Amino acid sequence: MIPEDPAPVGPAADFVRWFSTAAPPATRPSPAPRGAPRVPAWGPLDGAAYGARSSVAELDAGLALLAGRPVAVLTGAGMSTGSGLPDYRGRNAVPRSPMTLQEFRAHDLSRRRYWARSTVGWEQFLRARPGAAHRLLAALGPAAFPVTAVITQNVDGLHAAAGSDPVIDLHGRLDRVRCLHCGALSARAALHARLLALNPELAARLPQLAADAAQAPDGDAEVDRTSSFRYPPCPLCGGILKPDVVFFGESARPETVGAAFAALAAAEVLLVLGSSLTVQSGLRFVRAARRDGRDVVIVNDGPTRGDAEATLRLHGRLEEVLGHWAERVGVAADAR
Repeated sequence: MIPEDPAPVGPAADFVRWFSTAAPPATRPSPAPRGAPRVPAWGPLDGAAYGARSSVAELDAGLALLAGRPVAVLTGAGMSTGSGLPDYRGRNAVPRSPMTLQEFRAHDLSRRRYWARSTVGWEQFLRARPGAAHRLLAALGPAAFPVTAVITQNVDGLHAAAGSDPVIDLHGRLDRVRCLHCGALSARAALHARLLALNPELAARLPQLAADAAQAPDGDAEVDRTSSFRYPPCPLCGGILKPDVVFFGESARPETVGAAFAALAAAEVLLVLGSSLTVQSGLRFVRAARRDGRDVVIVNDGPTRGDAEATLRLHGRLEEVLGHWAERVGVAADAR
């Protein structure tokens, strides 16, 4: 591997400046209500090596392992960092504690905090567009290897927007909202309008907040003093509305998991892109692939929990690795 000079890391933007008691999340995680379960703060792994690059020969070996064989692709948050959506475990990630399903269900203050943050984060989330990694993967599918499915842990919809098909949204989609009581689905955009109408003070300051925001994973911007934030109930049954995504402590829908395993069963190789495989939701596909005798190729900047299971482990930025493969198979320059 060819070591890469570490990229300079600047301070995160202060996107909570109009809350006088707010502090950067790296120094003061937002408190949970008493008794609420919390996930320990996630951030870059201590002592982990970031910034390495695999050699050209290693990259070519990876392409040779994939070429002409049906491939199931599993992607994580590293796929979307080029689109301005930070990850939880990358070298530049800001430590933060994701909200659990139990906390969201049990505590009104937690729901107020979530929807306040999400209302601010939604503005920047909407501006995200497929990055080079999304476009390259979509172009590589027919040119280099048939893709049985892109199984993504991301909730941003950027794979589909880039042209990948089929896409299995393992953890749901942030542009949808689901009622926890009746299960009705609705558009997040419609809820956003209702949230702004219910919270005119925040709505008046939203352009400033959105411009200053350092976007958190999944559009969950870090804000404080949210106890007065108002959110609406389900218009059909009065139940609790929740983004149609899998929270920590929650399981993916069985039919979605079944579709993902079917895509893996139809493949000869599992290609993992931009995931630290920290949670079992993604790691289980790596273990299942190896158990069934399939090859596993992992591409990530930084360590993953599946490294020991990989047939081939490649290091580097996804845009560079996928771009190299695209050049090798003659993908058009505009896709690269």
